[in-house]
Amino acid sequence: MDTLHLKAPGNWLNDPNGFIYYKGKYHLFYQYFPYAPVWGTMHWGHAVSEDLVHWEHMGAALFPTRYEDQNGCFSGSAIEQDGKMNLYYTGIRYREINPENIHVSEKEYDVMQLMISSEDGYAFDNFGGKRVVIPGTENMRDPKVWKEENGDFYMVLGSSSRGEMGSAVFYRSKDGFNWQYMSRCQSGRFGKILECPDLFRVGENYILIGSAMHITESTGGYEHHAVCMPVQFDTEKCRLTLHEASREEYQYVDYGLDLYAPQTNVDAEGRRVMIAWMRMPKAVEKPGCVPWNGMMCLPRVVEYKDGHVYFRVHPAVDEYFGIEISGEDEQDLFFEDDVEKESISEAKEAGASAILTGEPVRIQVTMKPGECLDIGGFLIREERDFIRTDRGEVFGNIRGHRTMSSTPKLYGRYKLDIFVEPNLIEVFVNDGEYVISNVVYGLGNMICGRVEKIWKGNAGIKC
Repeated sequence: MDTLHLKAPGNWLNDPNGFIYYKGKYHLFYQYFPYAPVWGTMHWGHAVSEDLVHWEHMGAALFPTRYEDQNGCFSGSAIEQDGKMNLYYTGIRYREINPENIHVSEKEYDVMQLMISSEDGYAFDNFGGKRVVIPGTENMRDPKVWKEENGDFYMVLGSSSRGEMGSAVFYRSKDGFNWQYMSRCQSGRFGKILECPDLFRVGENYILIGSAMHITESTGGYEHHAVCMPVQFDTEKCRLTLHEASREEYQYVDYGLDLYAPQTNVDAEGRRVMIAWMRMPKAVEKPGCVPWNGMMCLPRVVEYKDGHVYFRVHPAVDEYFGIEISGEDEQDLFFEDDVEKESISEAKEAGASAILTGEPVRIQVTMKPGECLDIGGFLIREERDFIRTDRGEVFGNIRGHRTMSSTPKLYGRYKLDIFVEPNLIEVFVNDGEYVISNVVYGLGNMICGRVEKIWKGNAGIKC
């Protein structure tokens, strides 16, 4: 069982798929290659949770069986209809097979949108239960399906216009099986190709989340990133309109820029919740364990206020961290403000620090201008009205990936809520105004700097 962060159960994990609250449990499917800790022929792995914190792996739910999906069951979504769980996904068939590695291809491929149903959310008939709902006519992918108040079903697919501009393609259906093409929206905000689009309502406002490919230059990091923006959506004409006047042209979903392919779902209390894939440039290898690559971020509640999208800590995560182990009045932390000449490294040598045991830890602090917090070699500092992180010391000798991240300008507010695990640190800034999530390797075992509260998780709590 995984706690807090769903991790690859050995080998490879990427995009979250089919995230749904169904018959009293949360189901999260994910892109899964079960044979090696690298990207390959896609299956759908499956995990289940009662509380979004404790996850139980259920094995592979979908795997290639048809002509249309013979080279992979790619990303998609889930919806409940008449008591059944319906999964929609993109099937891939390579036009030319790589003789050296049948699991990858740089050549052209055909796409189809397929659907498969389950009576209970656990058993899927891969050999006889799949059906094509939209034949492939162009490079469309990653169907997100939802039902509007008018009773109709809607589907948005990621696509590209001539490989030059990302686009969102909309279909509509009365029954969830027979679909009619409705419209297309293209924009430079979607990069050159849009992946994993997700359109949903928060209150009276529509929010679009998507993964825009080639949206930045690949200098010191990825060039494909998850973005979000408020939009208008006409359910009658299926017309998507981007806001021209907003606080930003678009926001990054996460400013650590390791996060990708987010997907949202409504939880048991009606909150809009997001989970996303954290990209890892190398596998985690430990003696006696199967190497694994890929994990999910913490579940985050999506809210919208004054033209800005917030990603807040989910209440289930709040409940899990219920044991306070240190505060500003205790002596097992090193307080940088109290020492004039000693450096952080000297404080480490003297043992004046909190100890990280490898269990999840939550750190809360309101930073002052110029302050720096050292979490086992991972640095968080306030600098010129930005919160910046530096993972250079705990990222290993990995070339071609950025080691420093930054929020936009913060206008004097630096409240941080930090979640630490051995391979992932997530920094929620100003109650989710921005989030920086960084994958790490080789994290040290001490915390140095001014800290207000440290909490540890309680594995016995279920929300």
